[in-house]
Amino acid sequence: MMDLPFYGFFDQLIPEWAVITALVLLVLHFGFYGYGIKRWLAAAAFFMVGCGSGKAAWITWLVVLVIFGLPFIRKFVSLGVMKLLGALNFLPTISKTEQEAIDAGTTWVEGELFSGKPDFKRILNESYPGLTAEEQAFMDGPTQEVCDATEDWDVFQRRDLSPETWDLLKKHRFFGMIIPKEYGGLGFSASANSAVVGKVSSANAVLGITVMVPNSLGPAELLIHYGTDEQKNYYLPRLASHEEIPAFALTEPNAGSDAGAISSRGEIFKGEDGKLKIKLNWSKRYITLAPISTVLGLAFKLYDPENHLGKGANLGVTCALIPTHLPGIDNGHRHDPLGIPFYNGPTYGKDVVVDLEASVIGGADGVGRGWRMLMESLAAGRGISLPAVGTYGSKMVARVAGAHAVVRKQFGLSIGKFEGIEEPLAVVGGYAYLLEAARRYTNGALNKGAKPAVVTAIMKFNATELFRESINHGMDILGGNAISRGPRNAIAHAYINTPIGVTVEGANILTRTLIIFGQGAIRSHPYVLQEINALITNDLKAFDKAFFGHVGLVIQNIFRSILLSITRGRLAGSPVSGPAARYFKKLAWASASFSILSDMSLGLMGGTLKRKEMITGRFADIFSWMYLASATLVRFEAEGRRKEDEPLFRWAMDTAFARMQKGFDELFTSLRLPVVSWFLRGPIGMWSRMNRLSAGPNDLDVHRVATILQTPGAHRDRLTDGIYVPASAERPIGRMDRAMQASIQAEDVLSRLKTEAKKGNLPKKGVRDQIVMAVEKGFITNEQAELVAHAEKLRDDAVQVDSFTLEEYLKTAQHV
Repeated sequence: MMDLPFYGFFDQLIPEWAVITALVLLVLHFGFYGYGIKRWLAAAAFFMVGCGSGKAAWITWLVVLVIFGLPFIRKFVSLGVMKLLGALNFLPTISKTEQEAIDAGTTWVEGELFSGKPDFKRILNESYPGLTAEEQAFMDGPTQEVCDATEDWDVFQRRDLSPETWDLLKKHRFFGMIIPKEYGGLGFSASANSAVVGKVSSANAVLGITVMVPNSLGPAELLIHYGTDEQKNYYLPRLASHEEIPAFALTEPNAGSDAGAISSRGEIFKGEDGKLKIKLNWSKRYITLAPISTVLGLAFKLYDPENHLGKGANLGVTCALIPTHLPGIDNGHRHDPLGIPFYNGPTYGKDVVVDLEASVIGGADGVGRGWRMLMESLAAGRGISLPAVGTYGSKMVARVAGAHAVVRKQFGLSIGKFEGIEEPLAVVGGYAYLLEAARRYTNGALNKGAKPAVVTAIMKFNATELFRESINHGMDILGGNAISRGPRNAIAHAYINTPIGVTVEGANILTRTLIIFGQGAIRSHPYVLQEINALITNDLKAFDKAFFGHVGLVIQNIFRSILLSITRGRLAGSPVSGPAARYFKKLAWASASFSILSDMSLGLMGGTLKRKEMITGRFADIFSWMYLASATLVRFEAEGRRKEDEPLFRWAMDTAFARMQKGFDELFTSLRLPVVSWFLRGPIGMWSRMNRLSAGPNDLDVHRVATILQTPGAHRDRLTDGIYVPASAERPIGRMDRAMQASIQAEDVLSRLKTEAKKGNLPKKGVRDQIVMAVEKGFITNEQAELVAHAEKLRDDAVQVDSFTLEEYLKTAQHV
C-alpha cells in the first residue's frame, strides 16, 4: 500500500485503500461524464482537506483555480493560444467558395455522433415519416400508371420515353412535385419526392432521371427559395404544368465542383431602354434535359466593369433563368452517357443578352449569391434523389435476385439453397433494409426544412455505393439472365446506369474525401467552427469559450473512449431495452473513439489534414456508418421492434460496426501523428483488433436474411415496399415473381418425388417422367401433378433469355 501523508480526518475514519479506491472512482466518474473545472477543483479540495495535503499541493490547486477557473484570467491563456495558432498558420486555407459551402445548410443529429457522447433520446425522437394519404394515393395511382406505361426495353429501343409516358408526366404534373400548390404544383414533402423518384427509377432509369431532375437542384428549387415574387408567379405555374421544361447548367469542361474555375461569364451594361442588361457567354456540359429545355438555369461569374450596381467590378457567381429560344443559344447536341438515353447534353451561349432584374434569380439582390444558393439547395437536394435511386434500386435487386434464387436450379436444387448464393443475397437484403431506414430518417429532417449538408453527402455517397455493391451481387446471382439484354432482362440497364449516379452531384471520390469529413469536421464538431470563426474575426471572448469547451470535450472523450472500450460499451446508457440496447451502447463506444481520434488528428495535423485525403476518407467511412447505424436503430424502434425483422436488423448493425472497425484499423495503421503514432500502430491498434466493434454478421443471420428474400409473403413485400411491381406477368419482375410463387407452391410435391426417386421408385432425373410415373403409382394426385407441371413450365420460362435474328440484333446494336 502507498504511504500517503493522511494527516487529515480520512486516516481516522477510512482505510487507506478505500480512500485510494474512492479517489480513482471519482476521477473516472468525473472524466466519463465530463464535469467542469469547478467540480474538479471542489472535489480536489475535499480530498486534499481529508488527506491533510501540504502547501505544495494547495499552491498547485490555487494556480489551477486562478488560471483556468477564473474566466478573466483564463483569457490571457486563450490569447496566447490564438497568437501561437496564428504564428504556426494552423488554420487550413479556405477559399471563398469552400467557406460558402461550409456555411450553407444546417447541422442535425450528425453533431451528436461527432460529440463522442450522443444524445440518443434526441436521435430517436427525430421523425421517421411515411407518406400522407394524398401522397400515397399518388404513388398507387399516377406513379403506378406511368410505370405501367413505360416498358424498359422499349425505351432503349426508341432512345426516348414513349409519347404516352410523356403525356402522363405532363397530365399528372410530375415535374411539379416540389412546387407549392398555390403555383399549380403538387406541394409534396421530401419523403414523397423521394418515394416517387425511387419507384419510377426502379421501373426504368430514363424515367427516373427525367422525373428526378426538375424536382432537384434547378430552376424550380432556386425560385421557391430565392426568386422574386414576379419570377415565382411567372415561372412556377409554367414549370408545374410542363409548359416550361427546365434544365440547370453548372458543370463545364474545366469546372466541376470547383466554382472558382467557372469560365462562363456575364457582363452588365445599360441598354438603350435604360435598363440594366447582362451579356452572357457560356460553355457547359453534362446538362440533363438541356436538349429539350425551354428555360435554362445558368451559373456564371458576373462582372460589372462600369460599376452600375456600386458593388465593384467582380460580383461573383450568379444564377439566372435564360429562355432557350434567345439568339446565341445552342442546345442542339446530346451526350451519350453509357448508352442510357435520357436527355443530356452540352449547352453553349454566345453574346446572349437578358434583362438583369428579370433574369437573375432574386433580381438585383441575387447578384453574386449564386454559389450560396447552390450550396444551400444542394445541401437538401443531395439527400433526396440519388439516395432514393440507390435505396429503391437495392430493393428492386433484392426482389429480383431472391425470386431468381428460388426459380433457377443447379444440381437439382434452387441455387438459393447454396451458401455461396446466400451470402450475396444477404448483402442485397441487408442493404435494402438499412438504406430504407436511412432514406426515411433523412427525409424526416428535410421535411421540416433542415438542410444538413454533411448528412445529405453521407446519403448520396453511401446510397450510390451500396447500390453499386447490390447490383453487382445481383448480376452475379442472375448470371446469364443478367447479362443478356432484351425485354426479359430485369437489371441490366440499372447496372449500366450505376456509374452515372456515382458521378453526378459531386463525384463520390470527392464527396467521401472532401465533404463528409472535410466539411463534417468543421460543421459537425461542437466547437471547431466556433474556434475558426473566432480566430478569423479575432474574437477573444468567443475563442476562449470555444477553446476551453473543446479542451473539456477532449478530456471527457479520452475517459469515455478508454472506459467504453474496456467494457465494450457496457458503461454507456441505452434509451431502449430489447435487441437494440447493445447496439446503442456500441454506438456510444464508436462515437467516443471517433471523436477523440478526430480531435487528435485535427490538433496535431492542423490545416495539413485537409490535404491528407486518404485519412479524411477513412474518417468519412466511420462517420458514415455511425449515421447509417443510427438510422437503422431508429427504424427498428419506430416500426415496433418486429420480431421477424431481427435478422435484417442484426445483419445491418453488425455490418455497420464491422465497417467502422475497418476504418479504425486503417487509421491506426496509416495515421502519422507526432508522439502518438507508435502507440496507435502498436498497443492501441493491437487492442482494437483484439477488441473489435464487430466481426460482421454471423452465418445464421446471413441464412435468415437470404431466406426472407426467397419466401413470398408480407415480409418480403414489406422489405421491397414501394418499388414498381408490374401487374403484368410479361414484365421481367412480374414473370419472375409468378414463377417463384408457383415454385414454392410445388415444393412439397417435388420433395416427395425426390424421396421416392432416392428409394428407387421413380427415375432419378427428369421431372416430367417422374410426374407421370408418380401419378401412375399413386404417389401424387392429378391435381398435384398439374401443380408441379405448371410450376416447371413457369420456371423454365422465367430462366429463358432473349435472342435475336441477325437482322434484329444489328438493329438493336445501333442503340447500344
